[in-house]
Amino acid sequence: MNELYNKQIGESLVSWFLEEKRDLPWRKTKDPYKIWVSEVMLQQTKVDTVIPYYERFISKYPSLESLAEAEEGELLKEWEGLGYYSRARNLQAGVREVVEEYNSVVPNNRKEISKLKGVGPYTAGAVLSIAYDIPEHAVDGNVMRVLSRILLIKEDIAKQKTKKIFEEAVMNLMFKDNPSAFNQGLMELGAIICTPTKPKCLLCPVREYCSAFYEGVQEELPIKTINKKTKLHKMKAVVIQRNDGKILLEKRPSKGLLANMWQFPMVELPTSTHTVEEVVELDYGVEIQKGIELIAFKHIFSHLVWEIESFEAKLMNEKKISLNSQWYSIEEVNDQPMPIPVLKMWNAWKERKSIT
Repeated sequence: MNELYNKQIGESLVSWFLEEKRDLPWRKTKDPYKIWVSEVMLQQTKVDTVIPYYERFISKYPSLESLAEAEEGELLKEWEGLGYYSRARNLQAGVREVVEEYNSVVPNNRKEISKLKGVGPYTAGAVLSIAYDIPEHAVDGNVMRVLSRILLIKEDIAKQKTKKIFEEAVMNLMFKDNPSAFNQGLMELGAIICTPTKPKCLLCPVREYCSAFYEGVQEELPIKTINKKTKLHKMKAVVIQRNDGKILLEKRPSKGLLANMWQFPMVELPTSTHTVEEVVELDYGVEIQKGIELIAFKHIFSHLVWEIESFEAKLMNEKKISLNSQWYSIEEVNDQPMPIPVLKMWNAWKERKSIT
């Protein structure tokens, strides 16, 4: 690969990005903290979904110090609906490290920034290049797809070792006069032009340098092996209301899936001979009368699937509720951080009861 070829790709990409880039709120700042927040939110989440969350989040936590001092429950409530809640916890932990160890200045080199909690190679490169204009690679799935096509890389992108190939490719192509626009241009190209299916090659600013386009194999790249089947869990959940109108919520464990989030009593029936009422009584210490179904749906996590049936229920007798469970008023339930599947049940329950 010659230097002229690399330079032409870089110049074409940067020129296109500066003219055509979408108007996104995190592109109006060079503050490394705000760029860091946006990059964490954008992991596994669509841009259109992130925009209002980002704007609310930065309004509430405009500085490293304000996020470092936030209560976890309050933080999770702000993150509610974005999913992957460990991202929020790791972001806060990393921000606290910056405040305490780096005098509230986000490190401007890969070695130090990579030590921060939750900051992987991609986030490190994105913050360094976008905020500090340092020529560093920021390789994610979008970038690997784009470069696999431009450079005709046929290595399996599902394999961790393959990422090194793309990191080296980015550094070879890097437009050092404007690393920020170069890396953002690669991301933007993957997001709106060089899409997973039916790439818009006729609109591509680097089409004439794209090997896959010339060979007609752009839709066959990148090569990615299919992950193993995710594990299916069939869950039953109940929104239990007491005579005084309060609702029973359970706080999930402090570690693991959806840590410290609140949910309605949820059980996985051990056998077909057990009823929801029996297992809820055993696990939660309450006798209930199950009512009508509220909503049934699947929720897909990265490694497992919940197939959920949810019901409204009435408290009949309270023995001794489990230690991590608590009765809340409807207003208090609204204030608790709840994961997306639980929010779906809660909204279905409120809709049925005509409560906002």
